[in-house]
Amino acid sequence: MRIEPFAMERMQSTWENLVDYDMSESGVRPLTLRELAAMGLDLDALLDTPLGYSQSNGTLELREALAALYPSATVDHIEVTNGSSEANYVVALSLLDPGDRVAIQVPNYMQLPGLVRSLGAQLETFRLLPDQGWQPDWDQFHRAVSPGAKLVYLSNPHNPTGSVLSPGAMRRIADRCAEVGAWLLSDEVYQGAEIDSPRTPSFWGMGERIIINSGLSKAYGIPGVRIGWIAAPPALIAQCWSQHDYITIGPNKLSDRIARFAVAHREQCFARTRSILQHNLPIARQWIASFEGFLQWSEPTAAAISLVRYQASIPSTTLAEDIRIRQSTLIVPGAMLGLESHLRIWIGGREDYLREGLRRIGLELNRHRSPG
Repeated sequence: MRIEPFAMERMQSTWENLVDYDMSESGVRPLTLRELAAMGLDLDALLDTPLGYSQSNGTLELREALAALYPSATVDHIEVTNGSSEANYVVALSLLDPGDRVAIQVPNYMQLPGLVRSLGAQLETFRLLPDQGWQPDWDQFHRAVSPGAKLVYLSNPHNPTGSVLSPGAMRRIADRCAEVGAWLLSDEVYQGAEIDSPRTPSFWGMGERIIINSGLSKAYGIPGVRIGWIAAPPALIAQCWSQHDYITIGPNKLSDRIARFAVAHREQCFARTRSILQHNLPIARQWIASFEGFLQWSEPTAAAISLVRYQASIPSTTLAEDIRIRQSTLIVPGAMLGLESHLRIWIGGREDYLREGLRRIGLELNRHRSPG
């Protein structure tokens, strides 16, 4: 299998540790072990943990805790992975054959399109509409999700806008997938990162071919332990475990222990995330307003990211590169998310970091504003 470079991840991995300000991140500033210890994590018990192999599909204790998040799920419905990206990877390997049709929501985190093409499957897209609160273009959706479609992929809460599908939209999507016999893969890694709204409902339970991808990296604020998971029917989970055997075999033992604690204390993690975003959103809002219409956005409902449209003809990759070179500040160009003339900017950091990062981005944006 020949796989194309993943443009956004390659850009981030190349530059995120070399710039002064990494504003390309997508979760809140990470929790530390000390902060987890303050919540009750027993660090001494971690010190006594033998560093052998862990259970390759996740320990029974962790899978029991995760299964409890999904009504009627058992441990056989859960596969623990090294981050949610690996979850997407093993699902794609398990489901897709050359010629299969896959429908993907755009803009989006663009891992799946590269995997689809590498596996010889056929990619179709349906757009979300900014003037309708980033709800689907239903005409495009029904054309993409038509009889014969194998897999439909979306994120909810949404990366990169932070929007949330309405209950009616979720029902319509699930019903259409059931009608045409397609699997629905819902990336729900931002569930729990709601800023002011109630918890985003899961697609779990809305059909027989529902796959949920989630993990600790976003709403939990613990990306560095690299724990993700898949919730799906047991037969598909068994296939994913077989794929996992060929890749990383399993998650590491310390990460599994930390994940068990985090899931048990998830409401504390989510409350911390909400507090950070409630503090930072007005700062981002004021910064957007200072451009007097040159920048436009729909404020995120959930997630530590903002998708900002700018009123200039410069391509987003060129603009982002100028910002990196001239201001030592990294952001994600909209072209890498499937939407030109936009930038994805992080809003999950410390206040001083956020303000300085936005100031530096603003210096370059102002160079492209027309006199009017």
